[in-house]
Amino acid sequence: MVVKNPSDEEIKEILSQNKTVAVIGMSKNPEKDAYTIPQYLINKGYKVIPVNPSADEILGEKAYKKLGDVPGPIDIVDVFRPSEDIPNYVDDVIGKKPKVFWLQLGIENTAAEEKVASAGIKVVFNKCVMAEHKRLFRF
Repeated sequence: MVVKNPSDEEIKEILSQNKTVAVIGMSKNPEKDAYTIPQYLINKGYKVIPVNPSADEILGEKAYKKLGDVPGPIDIVDVFRPSEDIPNYVDDVIGKKPKVFWLQLGIENTAAEEKVASAGIKVVFNKCVMAEHKRLFRF
């Protein structure tokens, strides 16, 4: 199975219809993209759930040690981890059944993307959720 990134129209639909985002690798450091991008999403009305084993709370939200610990449904799993680490999260992602598995800019792992896609979950890879939102929703 070859996983292709969604079209602009599909990404716009993803970002307009899915408002609960679990962020794997969300940072406590305000100088990192893994902090500023989730902060942007919160400011745009998304519910952001931090997933970081070394944090109790980030941006006023309870942080979870792993994705499987997050209660309730998740629309998008957004990942800020190195490409080689992505396979470590695939089983938890498939178990949570989000609508979208989003790998941030510079992050790709073909085997992991294929496994998640074969479970019926849309995959977006090597794209920044904030840059895509700004580009497709110009206010």
